[in-house]
Amino acid sequence: MPKTYSSNDVLLFIPNLIGYTRVVASLFSFFLMIFAPNQWFMATMSYIYSFAADLFDGMAARRFNQCSAFGGLLDMVTDRCSTLGLLFILYGEYGSPSAPDNKYFGLYRMLFLLLAVLDISSHWCQMYSTASLQIHHKSDEGNVGRFFLVRWYYQCYPFFGYCCVSAEVTYITMYALLHLANGNGGSMAMLKVAVEILWKICIPGCATKQIVNVFQLCSACRAVADHDAQLKSKSD
Repeated sequence: MPKTYSSNDVLLFIPNLIGYTRVVASLFSFFLMIFAPNQWFMATMSYIYSFAADLFDGMAARRFNQCSAFGGLLDMVTDRCSTLGLLFILYGEYGSPSAPDNKYFGLYRMLFLLLAVLDISSHWCQMYSTASLQIHHKSDEGNVGRFFLVRWYYQCYPFFGYCCVSAEVTYITMYALLHLANGNGGSMAMLKVAVEILWKICIPGCATKQIVNVFQLCSACRAVADHDAQLKSKSD
């Protein structure tokens, strides 16, 4: 006889429990970044955990056969809100007139603002365009007719992973570099060099992710308009 699940069972699925720790880790990192900036290393590690755990909740969902719509929702909202929160922090850190490169603070403000707007709008439109058809936003079926770069992004997992990881690592290394600039000692200098190298490696992937986001936004809007046109044609 098939097992009957309740909503509480779904909420307590192992991958969802991992997802809750991701939420706590992100909020904890933001708390430290804002109220205890001297604890920047712990804040960085906490954010990295939240990002890295995204891999493990997916593995747990498949391992224990506990995939769920709620888990997908929790995962996506955590991803988007965590990125948005970090961009907000960077806006404050680099966009302050007292920042090290204070002559560019206006450009930094505009950069992080646009990155946040693009990230949220492109993913929201992608979700809406596929959810209206009751199709998963990452599926091949959901991306039929989309710009080739968007299809490749969701079909080629190494490319998808490279773009996502590069974007997050670029942002978190920018946060770390700002605080490493104030450090002294040989070990801090070596750490700064290592973080700078990592940052430079990830910049191309981060830039590619933004290009994908632009085409994802445009393709999703076109898909919704196409769907509207089909419905209008049938009704008339």
